[in-house]
Amino acid sequence: MRIAISSTGPGLDVEVDPRFGRCQCFVVVDPATEELEVLDNEAAMMSGGAGIQAAQMVANSGVDAVITGNLGPNAADTLAATGLKVYLGVAGTVRQALQQYIEGQLQEATGPSVDANFGTTTPGGGTGMGAGRGMGRGMGRGMGRGMGRGMGRGYSSDPQVTPANDLEELKNQKDKLQEQMKRIEERISKLEKKK
Repeated sequence: MRIAISSTGPGLDVEVDPRFGRCQCFVVVDPATEELEVLDNEAAMMSGGAGIQAAQMVANSGVDAVITGNLGPNAADTLAATGLKVYLGVAGTVRQALQQYIEGQLQEATGPSVDANFGTTTPGGGTGMGAGRGMGRGMGRGMGRGMGRGMGRGYSSDPQVTPANDLEELKNQKDKLQEQMKRIEERISKLEKKK
């Protein structure tokens, strides 16, 4: 069994990158032996199609599953077509993500967790990843171990970023969060019924 985990760098003690298609690399780990391989994500700097390219690269590497923070619709479709298992909402270090997988704490995803172009440059020059500060509590199975990785857009002095654009983006984020809360509540309800 080999698992690809989106990562901010090589090794087990680096942070999981919440962006699948634009992560720096994938740490491929065998949970039984902790033997690892690092796949540089050449798709990270592409102007478009990074999620699809990263998904194809990971699938071609012979892994059985993918662990990441978020996954866009194109990458989700590509991974689904390959039959790989996907686990989302993970934060913390690669080692912590691997441990959560081993302990059965991660739930297999059934689709994307973000819209297309998540984590790319916004018209205002931000990265789409926000400039969060301090320890967040997080909403995924990572239990909030991530440091300063908000999901808001980056701030910019670009005159094209108007309050109206910002308001529209905030409304879109609110809608996405409400959808995510609904899915979380459904999962909680299902798990409580299994008790």
